[in-house]
Amino acid sequence: MKTVLAAFLLLAGTASAMAQSSPVGLWRNVDDKTGEVKAEIRIDESGGALTGRIERSLKKDGKPDAACDECTDDRKGKPIAGLEIVRGGKKADGKDVWEGGKILDPENGKEYRASFTPIDGGKKLEVRGYLGPFWRTQVWNRAQ
Repeated sequence: MKTVLAAFLLLAGTASAMAQSSPVGLWRNVDDKTGEVKAEIRIDESGGALTGRIERSLKKDGKPDAACDECTDDRKGKPIAGLEIVRGGKKADGKDVWEGGKILDPENGKEYRASFTPIDGGKKLEVRGYLGPFWRTQVWNRAQ
């Protein structure tokens, strides 16, 4: 009986650790300039590809009815709350990194190639946006 219980606890702990080493979950991103938490973003995985939406804006001066006026695709004029900002991105073979996706900056309407790497045991997510040979990295914090 003790062996079965120990095996169950080991498997439960392993499953929990594996879930944490994924970009799937609720994240808080931080403004690079002010250090202020900007939004909560929920990332899901379907068919092996990532999608991510802004669940809510946390900016002090954020307008509840703000829309993505700078967007140039199907997201133009859509409310920021609920806006899909992550599209695609699949787990790289043998690595804890999701690549090949795109991320949208709703403040300027630009979309960048992106990679997502869980760090610090899955408590943080390194989000890297690429424009040609240049990139910028943000670290998001797990909200849940």
